[in-house]
Amino acid sequence: MPDLNDIPAERWAQLKLLATDVDGVLTDGTIRVSSDGSESKVFSVLDGLGMVRLLRDDFVVAWISGRASGATTVRAKELKIPHLVQGRVDKETALQELATALGFSADECAYVGDDDIDANAMKWAGIGITVPHAMPSAVEAADCQTLRPPGQGAIREICDKILSHRRDSS
Repeated sequence: MPDLNDIPAERWAQLKLLATDVDGVLTDGTIRVSSDGSESKVFSVLDGLGMVRLLRDDFVVAWISGRASGATTVRAKELKIPHLVQGRVDKETALQELATALGFSADECAYVGDDDIDANAMKWAGIGITVPHAMPSAVEAADCQTLRPPGQGAIREICDKILSHRRDSS
């Protein structure tokens, strides 16, 4: 599987939107559910800082999750993620709707996923990205894969790549 460095610089430079799945990408996929029904997830501060840096550079960031989660809502609010879509398993449609609303083409979007419900969004996006240990359908749909694992800096790796190419094209 190619890594991020195998994608041509011009493809990175044209991006305007990074959309990502949550569970298994921003987290390691573990959901802790307590006996009282409360849940918790572990998010990486490395990924958080990467997304904050993208937002400060006037880059659009979105999270598209197949399940609604209070923990996801809290983390998105903390990071000021402007586009949070939860409870949508039709992620390609959700991504297309968001891109259309923002006036972006597929080539201006990157999508990061790890499972079957992410595969079509990854194929539609200008750059489809997956993470180590993703399901085979996601690996097949992806253009490249991060070196860092999910929930441990995979998104930061992507953010740093995007920012480096935005600086190079300025």
